[in-house]
Amino acid sequence: MLENQMTEKVVVGQLDNAERMAFYRKTYAHVAGGVLIFVLFEFLLLQSATVVNFMMSMTEGYKWLLMLGGFMLVSNYAESTALRTADKNKQYLAYTLYILAQAIIFVPLLGIAIIYMPDGTELVNQAAIITLFLFSGLTAVVFLTKKDFSFLKTGLTIGFFIAIGLIIAGTLFGFNLGLWFSVAMCLLAGGSILYQTSNLMTKYGVEEYIPASLGLFASLMLLFWYVLQIFMSRD
Repeated sequence: MLENQMTEKVVVGQLDNAERMAFYRKTYAHVAGGVLIFVLFEFLLLQSATVVNFMMSMTEGYKWLLMLGGFMLVSNYAESTALRTADKNKQYLAYTLYILAQAIIFVPLLGIAIIYMPDGTELVNQAAIITLFLFSGLTAVVFLTKKDFSFLKTGLTIGFFIAIGLIIAGTLFGFNLGLWFSVAMCLLAGGSILYQTSNLMTKYGVEEYIPASLGLFASLMLLFWYVLQIFMSRD
């Protein structure tokens, strides 16, 4: 019993202010680093016509479901690996693998926006700015109110299952989910950002800034995906 108490994890919310601030700085520095690495990966992938054409072909019918299934498997593996190991090298490897998976899954969407749409690069930049603005605002809500948003977990879980079901149905039966689905997914991504930000204080230990960063990065990229889809639907 005594040994279990001694090894029990101390979450960030139980630390003093200086230690909490140090954890937050590390976490958001790693989120920013993840965004920069994503941009680098994406730039390199979009330079290859072979990669772009292949990924475009994978958006057709059941192939897209296979891609999404593979992405979800990689995501689950990266998240669980980052959480269950204290080895920083393995955590960084899992985080990098997840960023690469995000870069690959974004190739068709960004390829359509940049290559085939007029002023596509400007459109992507605008979507990125709006995404970062929303992410910053939602993050500020959590830190300023100090509210625990863990109650969102059940609603988010149900929402994501419904979204996955609609995506599968839309892919199999060939109907467009439309603008309002993207709006609903932005709201779901916003809830995920609130939940993940709240988790910084209630879920993670002081050395778990890499898995914390991965969770925030995942929510940020989900928001970017659907903000970009909304911008693209205007043209």
